[in-house]
Amino acid sequence: MTDSPRVRIAPSPTGNVHLGLARTSLFNWAFARKNGGTFILRIEDTDLERSTKESERQIIEGLKWLGVQWDEGPDVGGPYAPYHQTERVEGHLARAEELLASGNAYRCFCDRERLDALRVEQEQRKETPRYDRACLAIDAAESARRAAAGEAFAIRFRVPEGETTFTDLVRGDMRFDNAEVDDWVMVRQGGNPTYNFVVVCDDADMRITHVLRGEEHLTNTPKQVLLAQALGIEPPHFGHLPLMLGVNRKKLSKRDGADVSLEDYRKKGYPKAAIINFLCLQGWALDGETEIFSLDQFVENFDPQDVSKDGAVFDPVKFQWMAGEYLRQESPKELAEHCAPYVIEAGLMTAEEIRESGEWFRDVVHGHRERIRLYSELPEQIESLFAPDDQVPYEEAAEQGARKHENRVATLEDFLAWLTPQLTKGSRAEQVREGAKQWVKDAGLKFPALFQPLRCALTGKAGGPDLFELMEWLGGERSLVRIQTGIKRLA
Repeated sequence: MTDSPRVRIAPSPTGNVHLGLARTSLFNWAFARKNGGTFILRIEDTDLERSTKESERQIIEGLKWLGVQWDEGPDVGGPYAPYHQTERVEGHLARAEELLASGNAYRCFCDRERLDALRVEQEQRKETPRYDRACLAIDAAESARRAAAGEAFAIRFRVPEGETTFTDLVRGDMRFDNAEVDDWVMVRQGGNPTYNFVVVCDDADMRITHVLRGEEHLTNTPKQVLLAQALGIEPPHFGHLPLMLGVNRKKLSKRDGADVSLEDYRKKGYPKAAIINFLCLQGWALDGETEIFSLDQFVENFDPQDVSKDGAVFDPVKFQWMAGEYLRQESPKELAEHCAPYVIEAGLMTAEEIRESGEWFRDVVHGHRERIRLYSELPEQIESLFAPDDQVPYEEAAEQGARKHENRVATLEDFLAWLTPQLTKGSRAEQVREGAKQWVKDAGLKFPALFQPLRCALTGKAGGPDLFELMEWLGGERSLVRIQTGIKRLA
């Protein structure tokens, strides 16, 4: 690519960061970084009723957390400020006047009642609802006179005859019959410009060269291309990314029970690197085989022409698998830091207790890393460590597994007699582990005959981390109390 590209994301501040916005942001950011371009954030806040500053704050914070940093935007400035659409209205309206003067737009004085009646009539005739161009016949001078007299009007774009073509970076050559494009409203009654109008103006003013966006915008593109041509503007290169689909192959939607915002997955404790990796796979692949790759690899290899035209299925099972893969790559220190907020929220420890525990908390978290995929899953895994030692809740599967061994009580009693001096003198986990294995052999037992009742007594769970590390975390005294209690409860 010879010219330095300028790309943008232009979210509406009407909610949290949707996964689709997060994916689109990553693709645009990677495209700019790979090609030495500029990545821009523009806030499209023309929906005055729904746009909020809080939503804008959440969008900026969420995308920054994801690692998507823009070169120009409302918070960092830039040569084409302002970066809020509502602050650019004067320029939009000037272009609307330009289009009126050139005959590429016209005032529409039809009120809502007439437009609703027209729509009903067309639907009754099984026709696609569209404006009938009633106001196109009004003489330009008469139109200006009525507007000056204070009569309410909207401004519509006059769609020319013929067809509109463009080459989509993802989908190839696209062709639209202009007869299928309505004379759409550019400026509403009251002077509020609409999306399809202002986006063309702002993209031109900000020198946007490439627009990578969701497939749902594909039907807007002929309108925007025609408008750019009417203004004498070279349209940017468009690329339309596939829809993100649920496992039911419908558009990913909260109405269908799916978590659709970036914040949903942050709160659930998905590692950030896993979120990035998984979003990059929504419509794109590194080589068709490799699923775990770095952000640098993504940037190096990303090309819009490699993006799939087909819908990208968002598989939550695969996402959780990937989360676990990334979680287990973290250092013990990193993993402990990421899990700590969930342990605090569950009421198992305070932040001060975690700090004061030193290596203990880090060791506990690291010891459970193979049993969790999300940071938020840790509290359930370690909650038994914080139960009163004589009241550890037993899971049904754990107790059933322990009770299938007929000599469980005698085995635990004999093992307790051997274990007590080991723990009393402070033997380390590896020493106790090797000694216990030898004890089992000397007793003529199979390992499950001891370890299933022992795990039940210590944790109340059927599975978990290494038992001897577990006893080290509990400490000798607490471990012995739990085994003594287990002997009584499993009798």
